[in-house]
Amino acid sequence: IGALSQLVFYFIPLNKILFPLGFTFSHREVVQSTKEAMLALQGRNPVVQPLLVIIQAGEDDCLLEINKKMAGRIGLNITQICLAKECSEDEIVEEVLKLNEDPRVHGVYLHLPPAYITSRVLNTIKPEKDVDGISDLNMGRLVRGDLSKGFVPPIASAVLDLLEKHGIHSDICSYVLKVWVRIPHSSLQNTGVPLCFCLAPFVFFNVVGSCSRWLQEQQYRPWHLHSLKLQPMTPVPSDIEISRAQTPKPVDQLAEEIGLLPEELEAYGRSKAKVRLSLLDRLHKQPDGKYVLVAGITPTPLGEGKSTVTIGLVQALSAHLKLNSFACLRQPSQGPTFGVKGGAAGGGYAQVIPMEEFNLHLTGDIHAITAANNLVAAAIDARMLHEATQSDKALFNRLVPSVNGVRRFSPIQISRLCRLGINKIDPASLTPQEVSTFVRLDLDPSKITWQRVVDTNDRFLRKITVGQTGFDIAVASEIMAILALADSLVDMKNRLARMVVGTSRSGQPVTAEDLGVSGALAVLMKDAIKPTLMQTLEGTPVFVHAGPFANIAHGNSSVLADKLALKLVGCDGFVVTEAGFGADIGMEKFFNIKCRASGLRPNVVVLVATVRALKMHGGGPNVSAGAPLPKEYIDENLSLVAGGCRSNLRKQIQIAQLFGVPVVVALNVFKTDTQAEIDLVCEIAKECGASNAVPCHHWSQGGRGSLELAQAVNEAASRPSHFKFLYNIEMPIVEKIRTIAQQVYGADDIELSPEAKAKIDYYNQQGYGSLPICMAKTHLSLSHMPDKKGVPTGFVLPIRDVRASIGAGFIFPLVGTMSTMPGLPTRPCFYDIDLDPVTEEITGLF
Repeated sequence: IGALSQLVFYFIPLNKILFPLGFTFSHREVVQSTKEAMLALQGRNPVVQPLLVIIQAGEDDCLLEINKKMAGRIGLNITQICLAKECSEDEIVEEVLKLNEDPRVHGVYLHLPPAYITSRVLNTIKPEKDVDGISDLNMGRLVRGDLSKGFVPPIASAVLDLLEKHGIHSDICSYVLKVWVRIPHSSLQNTGVPLCFCLAPFVFFNVVGSCSRWLQEQQYRPWHLHSLKLQPMTPVPSDIEISRAQTPKPVDQLAEEIGLLPEELEAYGRSKAKVRLSLLDRLHKQPDGKYVLVAGITPTPLGEGKSTVTIGLVQALSAHLKLNSFACLRQPSQGPTFGVKGGAAGGGYAQVIPMEEFNLHLTGDIHAITAANNLVAAAIDARMLHEATQSDKALFNRLVPSVNGVRRFSPIQISRLCRLGINKIDPASLTPQEVSTFVRLDLDPSKITWQRVVDTNDRFLRKITVGQTGFDIAVASEIMAILALADSLVDMKNRLARMVVGTSRSGQPVTAEDLGVSGALAVLMKDAIKPTLMQTLEGTPVFVHAGPFANIAHGNSSVLADKLALKLVGCDGFVVTEAGFGADIGMEKFFNIKCRASGLRPNVVVLVATVRALKMHGGGPNVSAGAPLPKEYIDENLSLVAGGCRSNLRKQIQIAQLFGVPVVVALNVFKTDTQAEIDLVCEIAKECGASNAVPCHHWSQGGRGSLELAQAVNEAASRPSHFKFLYNIEMPIVEKIRTIAQQVYGADDIELSPEAKAKIDYYNQQGYGSLPICMAKTHLSLSHMPDKKGVPTGFVLPIRDVRASIGAGFIFPLVGTMSTMPGLPTRPCFYDIDLDPVTEEITGLF
């Protein structure tokens, strides 16, 4: 047998033995079976079109034309890449790498001289596109008998097909195959068998098979999540000690476990990665999972733990109840991290890891926003300078320069001309008046609304003495709000173009597109639009994306992160996202702004409360960050707890019910809480309309401490949700503001300042009246007065000013004085943050 196989493969040209053995009949059979496979493939996806790419040296089209005829009968597409006859190995590899990344290509065939087909070239081809079956990996699979992923080489297929048809035993065929595998590929290149005559049907069959496998890979993949074990300690160590004690899974392993494809991942080190938006196209037919919002009662200045509840809930759902779940969180600003918070990755045994990476830089999204925002500011200043110092003609010559004797408008300039009603594309055809209208934005220096940003708390940048500008913190930039609300790269680019940066002296809004900068902004933001994948302490997935201010913006993580996660978890899974501050701010904006932008509808609201905050709303003394807690918050006090439950907790439950969504109250338990206080909160919460109320011990126990919450959420999500918006988007701006003030905050009415009235008239005139409302007010009270706790009544809500974020798509009234640039406290957190220069370990982040 060995001698026979050697004779076949070495000494007799294959085209001399195949046809006498009856290959013509076999050829027709393979073509027919390939047609049948193609019909089955198109039955699953009618628009799919398998594509074979032939790489060859030289311009000979004979091979392509002959094979196109046969491929056309089957329904395949064939194209070729003709390299120079004396091409290099690097040039071949470069072309192969491009084809590897092209999802339209399902097979790569090398029609090259033997000397060009090196081991490096062969093994550059992705095994799933190696339809010639010649890479080392495919050869190894062949020897092992694993053909579920690899391909049988066409020559081997042809010979084995003939041997079997002539009654050769299958064991002999297998032996011949193993002998063939050991023959160098360069020897097979000299067999004189042209692809067009005897091997093409087998290659085409492999191409259809490759396309079929590719389609199968595009389908939704069930999760195979490997949870990380927790060993909670008592007393609970610091957050960073807990984080460092757990080794996160490699991010590519996590991605595979939750059904992501390798090409959908862009790794940033070992523990985090960007996820490409192509996932939405791949899974567009996949039903969404269940959507859960975590909100809270009006907090103390210390915060009540919404992030820890979010993380504890998803750890309980995935790691313990074995229900797919994803957490979607905002990226923390470095301002509060170094200033007052020291980190925002959750806490205790319910946090995102590695927590130092989560809190510092992450994947650079905030830096991209800073760069984009400040580019707009620089463009404004530059344009005002040039308009002030140049004539219309000089401006036009510089804005539309002649390049190699040809003057053309750029696409962004043509867009501006269209908005101005100038339907011309030849620069020479513009009249002097049209030139002047085109080149002069004529910005009014006193009405520029765009500020520079920096991601550091710095109160001295709020106003600059020299000049007419100030600084905001980076997360207050409108570009951050756009990142959070965009649902695609196209949508983000359009929103960036619509951003209004100021007003002309004639009273017209001036946009980023008018400045000609919106395309450049999209370039700076092209990576930031992809959510970042991380994991919890128990190895469950987390998307970290966007971090808009919860006061002046809507305070929620991105629409895109939620949409990606809802596809990944499957129809029975859960996506848990968090809204900033209390339900009166973050939740209201989540429903009226984010849900309008996304089209998503929540199934459950988890309302976070603490005994500490309830005592404050029940009449307890003030709570201040950095100061010791008064004894009322440490000792049992059922009277204060009951007062807080029947005031602020009841009101926040009622706010959620305005939107028709069931509410589960999660009591974030502290070690100072007594069992009587815990029981009382849960009892009154149910009396106030919550579908359930449960204590949560995730901080000290991880997911196991939130099992009761996970079960309550699962049960509530199975009930019908009757979601509705609070107001009709077409209502007048004033009425939308009044509706929020009265129904959410409990105000008697609103009072507009003359400036606010003038702004509303202007926005109506410009056609912005149908935008949703994003109220900018204190988070420390339901009212505009931070010291008024519980449920204030009998007040009129003052609207000091009204501004617009046209790109983000909302109007934001200012209630009282709102700072967009925080300051550092007397003793900032950076006193405790340090780096060990030997181990590079970070300390002080909680």
